[in-house]
Amino acid sequence: MRNELIINITSGETRVAFLEGGVVSEVFIERIEESGIVGNIYKGKVQRVLPGMNAAFVEIGENKAGFLYATDFSQEFKEVEEDSASEEEKTPRPDISENEEFEEEEDPSPEPGSENDDPEEIRTTYRWAGRRPIQHLLKPNQEILVQVTRGEISTKGARITSHISMPGRFLVYMPTWGKFGVSKKIDSYEERDRLRQILRAHRPSQGGFIARTAAIGATEEQLVQDIEFLSRLWQEILRKKESMQAPALVQPELDVALRSLRDLYGAKLDRIVVDDAAEHEKIRTFLQNLMPEMEQVLELYNKPEPIFDHYGIEAEINRGLGKKVWLKSGGYLIIEQTEALTTIDVNTGRFTGRKNLEETIIQNNLEAVEEIAYQLKLRNLGGIIILDLIDMEKRANREKVYEALNEVLKNDRAKTSITKISEIGLIEMTRKRTRESLKGILAQSCPACDGKGYIKSAMTMVFEIFRDLQRESSFYTEKKLLLQVHPSVFNLLLQAERKGLEEMEKKIGKKIELQSEEYFAVEQFEVKPG
Repeated sequence: MRNELIINITSGETRVAFLEGGVVSEVFIERIEESGIVGNIYKGKVQRVLPGMNAAFVEIGENKAGFLYATDFSQEFKEVEEDSASEEEKTPRPDISENEEFEEEEDPSPEPGSENDDPEEIRTTYRWAGRRPIQHLLKPNQEILVQVTRGEISTKGARITSHISMPGRFLVYMPTWGKFGVSKKIDSYEERDRLRQILRAHRPSQGGFIARTAAIGATEEQLVQDIEFLSRLWQEILRKKESMQAPALVQPELDVALRSLRDLYGAKLDRIVVDDAAEHEKIRTFLQNLMPEMEQVLELYNKPEPIFDHYGIEAEINRGLGKKVWLKSGGYLIIEQTEALTTIDVNTGRFTGRKNLEETIIQNNLEAVEEIAYQLKLRNLGGIIILDLIDMEKRANREKVYEALNEVLKNDRAKTSITKISEIGLIEMTRKRTRESLKGILAQSCPACDGKGYIKSAMTMVFEIFRDLQRESSFYTEKKLLLQVHPSVFNLLLQAERKGLEEMEKKIGKKIELQSEEYFAVEQFEVKPG
């Protein structure tokens, strides 16, 4: 199966699509004015120390000060050997709160932690075993190097840490963590042992590394290149920090195109196509430095047809915004997104099957779960998701569909968990939120229906207007009122409901003059003095 990364550059927006066998698997969109700061490294200045919260506000040069917990800060890096340290003295281990767990080299039974080593965003949070008060660690105006682990949300500033994590192609480098580990997604004992030995042999004087799943099969030379590249980058960050005045951005995170190449796909790609000459050159330079063998698969697209149209991606994005998704058999899904959860309803539609009813239902459900897994990735749906499958009488059939769903979800990079299918066909599942959903990026609530998905009928609005006139007319001293309405409501008031309007004039003792407003929504109306 041919894997392709298609990159579309427009002024102010970058779109990246991953195609597996010509089928759109995932889409990433980043806009300049909305680009995040997660992963950026700053030289910050402590603004306020909050003993009561054991935290501090740190100016980083963004709209709001960053928020730093004492558990996310260490005064200095100090490598400690595992067998000579007490539990309280141990170097803090990373709690990489994404998909993957990793195993520390020095600790055969580490506490639970997780690392998503193939995500759009790889972030590490460290925890001290000994909790020291923030006032013993920081003071106002102190300058520190920090990294953003969570962006600004509403009125809250970014969450930051002084423990830097720097993802490479095969490894994640942590300059302030003195150990190394291997992703638990690497289940081969021989491969894990090989990676440990390479890391041990080439371990730098400062910091530690985690081998990512991309390291499977990587040569010693490739891993050493990653170690050397990340170590050089860290030294460059330290040099830049010394010449900057806080608060300042020392090292920005890569843009969405380069992050996709570094974190998500790498050697899995047979082709990289980009439609902008400047971006093509930037990607070429990046590949030369980090993955030189991939440079040969990079292409510049220069056809007149838009690149996303050419590869059928634009149509798939529009399909990913729709509420109804048709299945090949004739069945369909109804996907409803709300703030609290997402519901996906499976329907047989035009699919009638060839045998008995139960066989028709199970075929429809099997096709549906495959499409559901695809839509989860395409739309990047996260949080709580309720799947309403068509009821199956036999437990064996429910188990078959459950196993099919489990199998297709193995290809999802986001962490998922699902419950067994209930007797009425319901599955409750959760999916890790890694970024904004496709709908959240590309759409906004309809101003006419305010996100409800429906609007009141013109006839309903006529009676609502009558009630409003009766309620509000006493506040007007004028004998004449101007009623501005949508054309469909205007026509009803002039014709079918003309008598009702005349009765309302008598009831409120005022003359009502109608005015049709072409640009009003059906539910919109205004009452003014005439």
